[in-house]
Amino acid sequence: MKLIKPPKLETYSFIISIPLISVAWNLIFYKERCFTDARIWYFSFPLIIIIGIFSWLCHVQYSHNIERRYPELHQTTQRITGKVLVFIFVMTPSVLLIILLYDSCHILGYQLQQMDIFKGLFLGFAVNMIFETLFEADYVFTKLKESAAEKETMQELSLQTDFDLLKNQVNPHFLFNCFNTLSSLISVDRQKAEQFLNELSKVYRYLLRNNEEGLSTVENEIKFIHSYFQLLQTRHGEAVQLNTDIDKRYYPYLLPSLTLQLLVENVVKHNALSKNKPLVIDIFTTTGNKLVVNNNLQRRTIKAPSNKVGLDNIRARYALLRQYDFQVIENEKNFTVVLPLIWKPLTTETV
Repeated sequence: MKLIKPPKLETYSFIISIPLISVAWNLIFYKERCFTDARIWYFSFPLIIIIGIFSWLCHVQYSHNIERRYPELHQTTQRITGKVLVFIFVMTPSVLLIILLYDSCHILGYQLQQMDIFKGLFLGFAVNMIFETLFEADYVFTKLKESAAEKETMQELSLQTDFDLLKNQVNPHFLFNCFNTLSSLISVDRQKAEQFLNELSKVYRYLLRNNEEGLSTVENEIKFIHSYFQLLQTRHGEAVQLNTDIDKRYYPYLLPSLTLQLLVENVVKHNALSKNKPLVIDIFTTTGNKLVVNNNLQRRTIKAPSNKVGLDNIRARYALLRQYDFQVIENEKNFTVVLPLIWKPLTTETV
């Protein structure tokens, strides 16, 4: 059987307690002689410590086997029952061994007295009861921490899976809409279609790179939305306008990747566009680590079909990040989305 290295708590407990236990044993054996006979401290005191080391090592192996056989929290009763048996299989033989050794060898003139057996058994019982309770409490506490850590890990894995599913909705959705736009441009203006395709390649390169991480810096998102806006202007011209006012101190802050693209796309999809009455999109930062996307409301008379990828996707991604300050505010004139920014510096990439 492979020997188990004693845990730190048990090792330190033994080192601290064994001198006191040795003193107690010598008081049982020699009583008042302990205060007058120096030989007891030179010979008997270290002898009991040596015997105690072997007894302790046996105790450690036995306890470990019990813990290995009944490792789970719901098996605590079986584990405690098994450890109680240590009093029979380890403690009792150790006590008897010490007493018989001292009596048979007449160490320093010791002779067996019946009361010494009871005193020794009581000492062994008391010491083992104290430390077994301590060790079992430590074992249960450690298991509880491991269980909590495993539960948290499983929750994080589940959240990450949900988050991946949500952000992976964006790629096909974005590409599908761009191909629809490109298809309509080809039949209307081939030159604009070619320009649109060039811009699309730049934009989609960013999308593939940044959507893998799930989060992107404000700086990268603003650069990307300017590139994306070029695609919109290729098709809509001056009918759509974009204004950005970003405090540079918010550049390292994070938000879910492609959030701005989803919001701008949502705005264009559900509002009427014309040169005489352009759709104006304002993106700006405010105090309290917020990024605001606002547009003037000019609803289409015929509602565009929606598959709910936009706002619902963003709201769900923020929820998975445990960010609950996402807000949608609508009145007669404006539609506003407030995005909480997340502070977690990381290396900035360029579009």
